[in-house]
Amino acid sequence: MRDQEKAEGDIDSNIIYVGNKPPMNYVTAIMAVLNSGDHTEVLLKARGNAISRAVDAAEIARNRFLTNAVVKTIDIGTEAVVSEDGRKSNVSSIEICLSIDKA
Repeated sequence: MRDQEKAEGDIDSNIIYVGNKPPMNYVTAIMAVLNSGDHTEVLLKARGNAISRAVDAAEIARNRFLTNAVVKTIDIGTEAVVSEDGRKSNVSSIEICLSIDKA
């Protein structure tokens, strides 16, 4: 069971969940994933108000630090979220896939 958990963790190691931290924190995380040599892609996931931070982080990383990075895909959608008091609400979501060519 331990090996399976580790394998699943490795699969998700290129996913960055964007929240309330400043965009540069996520830029640093993007750089760490892509410069580690383990992955050529990083997936930024954000919901609600964090969407603009995810876009900012992707653009800062792509334009200032990783000029060979390209936006591979952008997926947008709506997720149903249940609040603590049991109410359901729809929240916008985005997934941005940044990719670099290691050639």
